[in-house]
Amino acid sequence: MTDRPNGLTYAQAGVDIDAGNALVEAIKPLARATARPGVASGLGGFGALFDLKAAGYEDPLLVSTTDGVGTKLKIAIETGLHDTVGIDLVAMCVNDLLAQGAEPLLFLDYFATGKLDVATATRVVAGIAEGCKLAGCALVGGETAEMPGMYADGEYDLAGFNVGAVNRDGVLPKLETQRAGDVLIGLASSGPHSNGYSMVRKVVERSGLAWDAPCPFAEGLTLAEALMAPTRIYVKSTMALIKAGRIKGLAHITGGGLIENPPRAIAEGLVPRFDWNAWEMPAVFQWLQATGGISEHEMRRTFNCGVGLLLIVGKDAAPEVLAALLEAGEDAFVCGELANG
Repeated sequence: MTDRPNGLTYAQAGVDIDAGNALVEAIKPLARATARPGVASGLGGFGALFDLKAAGYEDPLLVSTTDGVGTKLKIAIETGLHDTVGIDLVAMCVNDLLAQGAEPLLFLDYFATGKLDVATATRVVAGIAEGCKLAGCALVGGETAEMPGMYADGEYDLAGFNVGAVNRDGVLPKLETQRAGDVLIGLASSGPHSNGYSMVRKVVERSGLAWDAPCPFAEGLTLAEALMAPTRIYVKSTMALIKAGRIKGLAHITGGGLIENPPRAIAEGLVPRFDWNAWEMPAVFQWLQATGGISEHEMRRTFNCGVGLLLIVGKDAAPEVLAALLEAGEDAFVCGELANG
């Protein structure tokens, strides 16, 4: 094939292959740092291999999840705070795996943008790698899509894909074992996590505060820094309890809040009866509610209100489970019980 003088190149069309290659080289050491038993391939292939036997599973079921970060990304893009949205991405996927009793094993990301900024993308992927280390899973690959015309300048979107495993007899929820009187244990959140940010952004707009204004509810931080607190990853504090069969059910409190998520982990005929006075709603939620004039019901169906993960535990096992969670560093508290519906 003969090169044509002044012929159009892919770079002129808006896609920089060299930038993509530079990003791959930049993130290779980040991915290598997340290696764990079972990983049988590296970055660069058309797919990733994982050896379940090497990971210690005898009769496994695979569990897969996928999620994004939502409009929290708008704050990152508007403020340049790109370093923790990768943790959010991992957290939203791996915490969902916990609800099935599954251990996170491998993670893949999808980063899409109009024009690839290698420095920004590297910061985002570094956050993803950090999230994977916190969750004990391996970052085994992903996709970087440069799509001119699809996104405004500086904008990007993220999606995450997580695969985990659980031995057949360990799947959650254990609906047949649940009884009225079982205890609800809450694990504290770090803030809104990655849900309700369309509401958050509307409240900030109503407040008249700039993103770089001193935060009215967290001393020493800007408003944006406080609202960008990354989603907590609960894998390491709960996995041993799950594998030991101490947990009857688990709900990741995401979109739908404390009203819509718990029933997904609870047997038919039973309902969660919360003691709403068992914990104080964190300052960020108090500020959002007061500034936005948001009703109690709307708060509870939009935000986690301070409970990022909800465990269902037998009454006899509850003291032991609570003690183990506190020892693991969680802010854990009894927040209600199951009741006949």
